Amino acid sequence: MARRRSKKRQQEDALDAFLKASVLLVAWFSYYLSKSFQVTGVITGAYIGLLFVIGYAIKQQRKERLRSSRIDDIDKMEGRQFEKYLVQLFTRMGYQVNLTPAAGDYGADLILLKNGKKIAVQAKRYSKNVGVKAVQEVQTSVAYYGASEAWVITNADYTEQAYTLAKSNSVKLINREELIEMILRMKSSGKTKSQAKAV
Repeated sequence: MARRRSKKRQQEDALDAFLKASVLLVAWFSYYLSKSFQVTGVITGAYIGLLFVIGYAIKQQRKERLRSSRIDDIDKMEGRQFEKYLVQLFTRMGYQVNLTPAAGDYGADLILLKNGKKIAVQAKRYSKNVGVKAVQEVQTSVAYYGASEAWVITNADYTEQAYTLAKSNSVKLINREELIEMILRMKSSGKTKSQAKAV
């Protein structure tokens, strides 16, 4: 079975299709108005050049986001280091966080508490896609810890089977892109608070 494409990848594919269609539309419209292949070529070429400039700027922005998130550092962590990193991240997000024992954790690495809600979290610092085992483990931990929700969080992505099982068991999957967003939001809110204190 093919791996499920991430939301980001789906958005990129949709944008790519839109841009290709827009080039054809610009070419057709230019020719329709000018009835000249030369004018059509110049306008279409200028439009393609503009798209390349915009695309380059977007790639540079993405590279900067990755540098700011320091996701490369997370990719080099050991599993327990990743769990401890998540303790700090979720604590900054306002959760009370309990790190479960390294052995005998009953399927959850972290227990989050916030607004009366308890969440069991399985953390997977992987170099490949996370499979169904993580979803199964965190789901079984819900009863043991008396949690109301189950999450799996990774620096990678998930297999199609993991997405399917998680959906049917109401397990929230947080992948690489969502982790980066969480990190950047926390960094941004930290800067805002420090700027406010300085005023």
